[in-house]
Amino acid sequence: MAIPKIDKLSLDELKALQKQVVKAIDEFEVNQRKEALAAVEAKAKEFGFSLSELTSKTKSKPKASPPKYRHPENAALTWSGRGRKPAWIKEGLEAGRSLDDYAI
Repeated sequence: MAIPKIDKLSLDELKALQKQVVKAIDEFEVNQRKEALAAVEAKAKEFGFSLSELTSKTKSKPKASPPKYRHPENAALTWSGRGRKPAWIKEGLEAGRSLDDYAI
């Protein structure tokens, strides 16, 4: 590719050349990106995956622990035994009950 002697160009010619250079750089980057994507997709296929399978960002929520303890009078109140003790468990323990009294 012949590069013109830029010191001999007019301002309009320099601006036109600048636009051509910017366009050429953009097209080059697009082509490089397409080639890289094709290469990565081919490599993923070698391992039996699609690129979308490998790059998906979906995370599964941790499963909630099943309840181990239930309030004796209100079955809707449960506790898995993990984390902070609910108030009704604390009150029962202070009243002399044991966790076994609440076990499901």
